[in-house]
Amino acid sequence: MQSEVTEYTVVINGKPEGPYLLEQLKTLNIQPGTFIRKPGMDDYKEAHEFPELRELLGFRFQKTAPQYFASFDQRLLASVIDYFFITTAYVLIILVSFIFIDEKTQRVAVALAGLPLLPFAKFIYSSVAEASEKQATIGKRLVNIKVSDLGGNRISSGNAFGRNAAKVFSAVPFFFGYLYSFLNKKQQCFHDMIANTLVIKDRLI
Repeated sequence: MQSEVTEYTVVINGKPEGPYLLEQLKTLNIQPGTFIRKPGMDDYKEAHEFPELRELLGFRFQKTAPQYFASFDQRLLASVIDYFFITTAYVLIILVSFIFIDEKTQRVAVALAGLPLLPFAKFIYSSVAEASEKQATIGKRLVNIKVSDLGGNRISSGNAFGRNAAKVFSAVPFFFGYLYSFLNKKQQCFHDMIANTLVIKDRLI
């Protein structure tokens, strides 16, 4: 009975090529960071991540730092989604409170009184969610992005709260700290730079 032969698809000059047998990979000038995929994999990995390629080509395993960063519009969309869910929850709470409040003026006062709490609720929720195992709020998860440290790892609760508190520096003056992400190679806002964090996305090829 013959053992199953593994074939590899290799990204060369930005285009997937192959399939190649393992021994054929020696002729392709493969570097540790070359993207390769074999059957059964959902996405490409770098060559040094394959044990058989490390043995074949003499690579050492390297922890890959994040290379794909969330754009400003992805981050903005995630924030809008989060605010939508938070606002929806607030509206439901207000509607329930109206069961116990009959007077119209009091209803209006109660509804308006809670509005300043929405940013605070977003602050708490974002900090807790971004320090969780998912590393993301619902909005970020729907957009497929997450918060990490500079090495792509999960951040601590203290770092998450500090990062969200530092957003005040991104907001003033005139939200320049957010717009600065257009000028930063890793698309970091001021609060990301202060907290040494990244907002990353899955790599796509």
